[in-house]
Amino acid sequence: MQDFIKIRGARQHNLKSISLDIPKNKFVVMTGISGSGKSSLAFDTIYAEGQRRYVESLSAYARQFLGVMDKPDVDSIDGLSPSISIDQKSTTHNPRSTVGTITEVYDYFRLLFARVGHPHCPKCGMEIRKLSIDEIVERVLEQILNQVQHDKIKPHEFKILSPIVREKKGEFNDLFENLRAKGYVLVLVDEKEKSLNDEIDLIKTNKHSISAVITQISVMYKDLKDQVYRSNLTGQLRTSIEQSLQLSDGLVMLDTHLFSEKFSCPNDNLSLPEIEPRMFSFNSPIGACEQCKGIGSIYAVDPELVLNKNLSINEGAILPFNKFFFHETWYIRLLKQVAEEEGIDLDIQISKLTNKQIDIILRGTNKVYRVE
Repeated sequence: MQDFIKIRGARQHNLKSISLDIPKNKFVVMTGISGSGKSSLAFDTIYAEGQRRYVESLSAYARQFLGVMDKPDVDSIDGLSPSISIDQKSTTHNPRSTVGTITEVYDYFRLLFARVGHPHCPKCGMEIRKLSIDEIVERVLEQILNQVQHDKIKPHEFKILSPIVREKKGEFNDLFENLRAKGYVLVLVDEKEKSLNDEIDLIKTNKHSISAVITQISVMYKDLKDQVYRSNLTGQLRTSIEQSLQLSDGLVMLDTHLFSEKFSCPNDNLSLPEIEPRMFSFNSPIGACEQCKGIGSIYAVDPELVLNKNLSINEGAILPFNKFFFHETWYIRLLKQVAEEEGIDLDIQISKLTNKQIDIILRGTNKVYRVE
């Protein structure tokens, strides 16, 4: 790999047969008076030739969707790699805007991460990879064998499930009707088994998880020693697993153990979707930081601005409610009930309360209180 971009005889626009070597892996700045040819050299010569070579390396089918740039007026350019051009833009006051978004480099990074990234489990850190049907069948058999070995006398019941809906809102009447038409009898709705022959009413605004019961298997340890039985069991599992993968877009469950034809962690029972550029976008709920929601700033309550420690609560120490305590509203009665049950004296200065009592005032207790 050459260490320089070697330009010979550049005559694009107002360039006068310029020849120079530009070092790679360096931050290079071109300066000069207006009209001296900075843009002609950087954009119309170097970038244009790099982009032209990149487009020409693509298939004829791909080239029809991309504009092929004309060859710049230059004798030769050696050591040139595919290049990108960043336009100068004015700044913005949008809190989501960064140097990456203004220069549009951010879009290239998202695409790069999506194509070369290897997903890892967020819990154990193990690299997550796709499983073939054979690997899923093998792991399901391994799970069955491990569980059966713990009690070698009694029969063990297993369910092959197809997780169709995972934490989504809706009533899903059409889904139940479709499953019923396909011959399915049982579903698991929010971990409760229900018959499709019965009416299933779900709250539309709540999130639900729905799995179709593909098959139920009863296995005893002594049966697994029979090679014929084990071969038949493997064939039955393969058929059920293929059916589940097709129904739930690449997912199958053995009771609570999740397996994925796409990405799944066998240790923590997690499944991840295919890596896409939107996973690295702060504008998408999938890629946004869970703490700041993609804004980049976290707003928190400053106790010093909420509480006046020189006053008691009855004197208005909780500044947002300092006037409320002069009225007997339901919310004030609730605060007084909490204070009574938690042993908080409303008539002493806030500064004399314990840290635990102040924390209760600011953040609550997650308990249920009865207000008379």
